Amino acid sequence: MRSVAIKGVKEFEIKEIAEPVSDGKKVIIDVKKTGICGSDIHYWVAGGPVGLVMGHEFAGVVRDPGDRADLKVGDRVTALPISPCLKCHACLSGNPQYCIHTWDQATGLALTNPGGLAPRLATRSDMVVKLPDNVTDEEAAMVEPTAVGLHAVRLADIKVGEKVLVIGGGIIGLVSAMFAKMEGASLVVVSETNRARGEKSVALGVADEWLDATDPKFMENVMAKTGDGFDKIIECCGNAPAVTSALTTVKTGGTVVLVGVSLEAITIPTTIAVMHELTLQGAIAYTKEEFVTCVNLMANKQIEVTKFIDSVVGLEDVQASYEKLTSGTSDAIKIIVDPNK
Repeated sequence: MRSVAIKGVKEFEIKEIAEPVSDGKKVIIDVKKTGICGSDIHYWVAGGPVGLVMGHEFAGVVRDPGDRADLKVGDRVTALPISPCLKCHACLSGNPQYCIHTWDQATGLALTNPGGLAPRLATRSDMVVKLPDNVTDEEAAMVEPTAVGLHAVRLADIKVGEKVLVIGGGIIGLVSAMFAKMEGASLVVVSETNRARGEKSVALGVADEWLDATDPKFMENVMAKTGDGFDKIIECCGNAPAVTSALTTVKTGGTVVLVGVSLEAITIPTTIAVMHELTLQGAIAYTKEEFVTCVNLMANKQIEVTKFIDSVVGLEDVQASYEKLTSGTSDAIKIIVDPNK
């Protein structure tokens, strides 16, 4: 079957791969929609692993239910792409997202387990979640990144009336901003280097204002809006300037939640964190409960996530879509792939 695989640095290729075969355990899914994730972009920029078929934000229809007695052929589903061991402290505490094995065989993130940039995939049966009839395929492909934002905001423990800065106006940043407002933040600001994305965060109604992270008066603007810094900051970029910005704009005794991921070591001024007694909280993925919560929020129409989707493209347009999302000038937030298009 046709797929999109990493060929090299910032380069994909259309490649034939074998269709998944039933092993009596995994659920085989006919993919309907797949989201392009920020972490996927890291792999594409790095150019490897070569041959990786990404796509861990997916929705589809059951072709083979594997060992899930409650599933049948034709059921609409999505799934957590992770592969936790279910035996370690992390798993037993309800936090499989930081199990040391959770990414070993993750769907769309492991060479041995191709993801949704192909029309069919196989995934762990215990990670599959049935979809309510009123959740569309496009919404279902948005469950995974939405759960990332929910997890980050929960870890931030935002209180009613607090001022929140979200650094980075990509999909995780905007979903985090959406949840921050739902938690009762009195001011939600998005900082961006891309004016088009910054303006879009306000237009979409998830941010009250946006700040240009490249503005020489950035810090001055922050203090003018907050008095002494933001109560909570959710950092969604993962590079040194962004993390440094978080440390310098959060109020003393405040909390910075680190969501952005860097594949390389970065240098940050930890002295600020020490002198201001800041709380630095890492955030990776989500719990299964949070994933299911996002499905229910969509089903109950308590959140609206399709407004973040800019376009739906086919496999032939994946390369151009990644280039658009990393251009630094486009206002594109989320591009969905239909592998059958």
